[in-house]
Amino acid sequence: MSKVAAITGAGSGIGRALAVGLARRGFRLALSDVGEDGLAETKALCRSAEVHTQVVDVADRDAVLAWADAVVQHYGAVHQIYNNAGIAYSRTVLESDFEDYERVLGVNLWGVIHGTKAFLPHVIASGDGAVVNISSLNGFLAQSEMSHYVTSKFGVRGFTEALRIEMLDAGHKVTVTSIHPGGIKTNIASSALASAKAMGKPVTEADERREKLYNEKLLKMPADQAAEIIIKGVEAGRPRVLVGNDAKAVDLFVRLLPGRYGKLVAKANERMNR
Repeated sequence: MSKVAAITGAGSGIGRALAVGLARRGFRLALSDVGEDGLAETKALCRSAEVHTQVVDVADRDAVLAWADAVVQHYGAVHQIYNNAGIAYSRTVLESDFEDYERVLGVNLWGVIHGTKAFLPHVIASGDGAVVNISSLNGFLAQSEMSHYVTSKFGVRGFTEALRIEMLDAGHKVTVTSIHPGGIKTNIASSALASAKAMGKPVTEADERREKLYNEKLLKMPADQAAEIIIKGVEAGRPRVLVGNDAKAVDLFVRLLPGRYGKLVAKANERMNR
């Protein structure tokens, strides 16, 4: 019987590409997302695989637990969980409301915790499991006006590394991998701006310039290429996967200049905003 992989945020971007890549490898899939239309499109792309879909807000603990129960009832087992769902938001700390932090942390950090807690017992029981949590290059590099996102992604990295040690301590046959993508061609930058507009937040010319910069210059790697790197890293049992040369360069940059990189990033921001 083929393995079962559960993926959050599977309606677009990396989540969709992971689903397609795992379907090609013969996995049975359990896919969730907040958007029903996106899930349906992903399912259609995975027509070679058995696919179970469910609309789930990963910030909702009860919804994630119910989804995990439904997946186990449907398939009888779960071997891998990919906690991929994520959102972004751009505002300074002073401009941000507490609700902004709750919203981003609810999806990006609590969503990972919810998904891990809900599926981990089943992943352990499979005897050959994997927990894969999507962090970011912002899991080791801080940036201004992204404190919500940065905090969540640093948190995902720490949570994942702690879980890995626990699985090693207990001798469980579970691969635990922290994923750190660089600039991937997804809709995250545009979604962040659209979300701000929908909430009635002021959107400045700098915000629109930043969206254009990300979409045209920084988000370069196709999602399917990123997914292949991630899947191969999980297959190899790697504890940490850097996706893209930009992620590798930023990792080296922070390691070499841990006390200075903040000033250098601030100077780069100043030049960009001129």
